[in-house]
Amino acid sequence: MMQKKLFTLLALVWVSIPSILAQEHRATADNPTFSPMVKVGKQLLDGDSVQYVELNNIYVYPVPEFKNERQRQAYNRLVYNVKKVLPIAKEANSMIIETYETLQTLPNKKAKDEHMKRVEMAIKKEYTPRMKKLTYAQGKLLIKLIHRECNSSSYTLVQAFLGPIRAGFYQAFAWTFGASLKKQYDPEGIDRITERVVLMVESGQI
Repeated sequence: MMQKKLFTLLALVWVSIPSILAQEHRATADNPTFSPMVKVGKQLLDGDSVQYVELNNIYVYPVPEFKNERQRQAYNRLVYNVKKVLPIAKEANSMIIETYETLQTLPNKKAKDEHMKRVEMAIKKEYTPRMKKLTYAQGKLLIKLIHRECNSSSYTLVQAFLGPIRAGFYQAFAWTFGASLKKQYDPEGIDRITERVVLMVESGQI
């Protein structure tokens, strides 16, 4: 129960940052992160017009080896969790860009603050049910993948949009439950296996 409350809070933290994307552009568990691409074009080469076909990236890795069944199950859970939360992290990135662009069009701080309040209420209503379904592990993974997609930690994003006081409050609350909004993604280090899974999910290979 406490885990559910924690990640409900984390949901409200990061989704308070952006504005809601149009429904048709939102990623879902059924349509997560992979968009098949076949691009046909022409390029001049030594005066001749040559056609080319551009496809999605394909990543080649050694077949994963597991010392025991427990490691295999852990890897399979990671794949499942990435597929579940990566679409949400990508939504966050798109929403932040959209919100930033909207805020730049508003005339003053009062108008911007009013806009953010409306956004916060609307997003809480839409996203809280989705976030409540996340497990503790999925919530912690989401924090890291938001950093991957946005190139900023959840704490930094909250601080930028909502101010240092609220960012500090949410961070302290999360820390009480063993989580941190300051967690960063390290694709070359501790998160290298996660990065491998993410790239293969994005390319539609798994």
